[in-house]
Amino acid sequence: MAKALFPGSFDPVTYGHLDVIRRAARIFDTLEVAVSVNAAKSPIFSVEERVEMLAELVADIPNVSVSSFCGVTVEYMKSRGVRALVRGIRTFSDFEYEAALANANRRLAPDIETVFIMSGTEYSFVSSRMIRELAQLEGNVTAFVPPSVAERLVARVRELNGSGR
Repeated sequence: MAKALFPGSFDPVTYGHLDVIRRAARIFDTLEVAVSVNAAKSPIFSVEERVEMLAELVADIPNVSVSSFCGVTVEYMKSRGVRALVRGIRTFSDFEYEAALANANRRLAPDIETVFIMSGTEYSFVSSRMIRELAQLEGNVTAFVPPSVAERLVARVRELNGSGR
């Protein structure tokens, strides 16, 4: 059975993430979407909130599960018996970064393969960072994230900015 892991911060989950998830789910028997705990980042949502949002959004895809983990991705994969690592690629600069990461992962775990999935062109410019910045400027994020995520994001930004409006 071909299992794959799609790790990321998903802060917030975007239509681009969901595009990669749906396409990877068609390729692999099972796909685990794993929210990574990254101490170097300052997330707007907790790990639990990101897992909850993802689980709601992929509930209609029977071979997809959602989890979270802390630590080195390939070590987590080994502990789960997963040998395929899915990475979404939006731009050439993404590819350069992801190729270097894939080579490092191969060095750490030669039996794990990285599979790149190009994002749809309509999502090639969408990043979680851009969406967070847009939300903080009170811009409309509904073209980039599902409605339930947009609602939570707007509420969180208002909460962080100290205004309940």
